Amino acid sequence: MKLATLIGKGPVSDGGASVHGSAPRDAYDGNVTGFAIDHRKVAPGTIFGAFEGARVNGEDYIADAIRAGAIGIVARPGLAVEGAAYIADETPRERFAQLAAAFFAPFPATTVAITGTNGKTSCVEMTRQLWRMAGHHAASIGTLGVTTADERVTTGLTTPDVVTFLSNVAGLEREGVTHLAFEASSHGLTQYRTEGLPVSAAAFTNLSRDHLDYHGDMAAYFTAKIRLFSEVLRPDGAAVVWADDPQAARVIDLARERGNRLVTVGTRGDTLRLVDRDPTLLGQGLTIEAGGQTYRVSLPLIGGYQAANALVSAGLVIATGGDIATTIANLARLQP
Repeated sequence: MKLATLIGKGPVSDGGASVHGSAPRDAYDGNVTGFAIDHRKVAPGTIFGAFEGARVNGEDYIADAIRAGAIGIVARPGLAVEGAAYIADETPRERFAQLAAAFFAPFPATTVAITGTNGKTSCVEMTRQLWRMAGHHAASIGTLGVTTADERVTTGLTTPDVVTFLSNVAGLEREGVTHLAFEASSHGLTQYRTEGLPVSAAAFTNLSRDHLDYHGDMAAYFTAKIRLFSEVLRPDGAAVVWADDPQAARVIDLARERGNRLVTVGTRGDTLRLVDRDPTLLGQGLTIEAGGQTYRVSLPLIGGYQAANALVSAGLVIATGGDIATTIANLARLQP
């Protein structure tokens, strides 16, 4: 793909971005070969993201990246960039992610994201399993790595860097995956590591104290989480919310303000209402009201938290077109 095709001809107006710098005359006609946020991974034709980090400042390596063959540099305004197209933006991580998404696309047609302090890993896996039971070629990305029906590849991070994330997702699409569930951590959302995908549904599990060494306080932590609903979720997408959490009302209010479809689950849920839960030796029996019907299902997983994860996952499947009765029945076939 040509550099000019990605960044557009002349100034880039969206997001306060601009293209300038002392680039070779033919740079914009050059082919983009990849993206990197580590200057050691730059090859000829790479677009390099130079960001200020907690430990390393990528801006210090712009010259090294250009010497290695970078044809474009995405960074904050006000830097001196010589020898490559300088794509300056007030939020360079976001702009870099947008460009990378345009390069790596297409992606699976149905993509959902889960955020919250606890339950993300279980939810992406349960959602993948429920989709597979419904006949879809599904995958998940998160703490456990990249998981499909055939294999699991470990990445080592809840939310990998945006280049790894988008290239993995594009690779899944090439392998025939049509449905993807991924974890959206607060770090990943703050650092724009999960941008660019057409997120059809987003889920909120719960909020409790965590990562305050990074975010500073609970308000900032929640703001990072809620960005999944305020900016990442498609305007016509669905918000799936565990309604029993104290912060659920704020997520619900935001979804209503944006005009998103709302799917609430739990004892206070309107879409999937948990009427009763009976622990058993091998799991628990759930009584669920949905669409005016009452369903009874044996969930082969122990603990109230797993009942919550199962209902959030079912909500995501239903929000993306799954049949209510079939999805609830398939909860009995979930595996840990």
